Amino acid sequence: MKRLACAVCAVTAAAAFTPTASARTLAEVQARGAISLCANPDALPYASNQSDKPGFQIEIGRALAAALGVKLQLDWIVPRIRAGLVDCDMLLDTIVDPDLARGPIKVSHAYQRSGVALALRPGSDGVQQFSDLAPGKRVGVMVNSVASKLLNQRGVYTVPYAFESDMIADLAKGSLDACAVSPATIAYYVHAHPSSGLRYAHAYDAEPELAWKVAVGLRRSDDALVNAVNDALDRLIRDGTLAHVYANYGVDYRQP
Repeated sequence: MKRLACAVCAVTAAAAFTPTASARTLAEVQARGAISLCANPDALPYASNQSDKPGFQIEIGRALAAALGVKLQLDWIVPRIRAGLVDCDMLLDTIVDPDLARGPIKVSHAYQRSGVALALRPGSDGVQQFSDLAPGKRVGVMVNSVASKLLNQRGVYTVPYAFESDMIADLAKGSLDACAVSPATIAYYVHAHPSSGLRYAHAYDAEPELAWKVAVGLRRSDDALVNAVNDALDRLIRDGTLAHVYANYGVDYRQP
């Protein structure tokens, strides 16, 4: 359910690399002098091919590569589910799930808490959770998402969308009263449109089905590479690098 919930948020989906791809060990990464990252070239705030605004995934990827003493190579993928067709080493924002331990990838320590946030129009100061929504409010949801099913079961008036950007645009226009959306997406919108008056709440804190942690997904690499990435993440968390990167895009850093 968590993987499905994240999948409808597009770029925050848990992804698996193709099981037939050969693993790249730490020694191979060091000998090559580079580690590669799969990313979407048009998915801000997550990633983009804009040199002045690359997205937090790419900034984090660069910081990880620097900590490993190698360069970052970018492999562009659209959509994210095509990661299995690209021979890249890592994919950020991979959901921590016990099932992944038995799959074709390994995951690092979790580095960020996420889930389905609640975006709101001005005048909704008392609303912090999905349960605070008054009857009759129009709430945008991603079509066929877990959030959609959960809110429908509670009798909430939901409006399905295929894209989060369209949902937030309608919220800003006043066509919706609220929407269930990824926190990074709404945070970046508020950051880029401060006069919109929109705000958001980390409503997933009260909804276990809509909350998860994310990590670095690595192809079936050796333990040495996983451990090196874990050590690098720990340093980036301690020195404030991760918090700073997220802040560049208006996104809250919520350490697991």
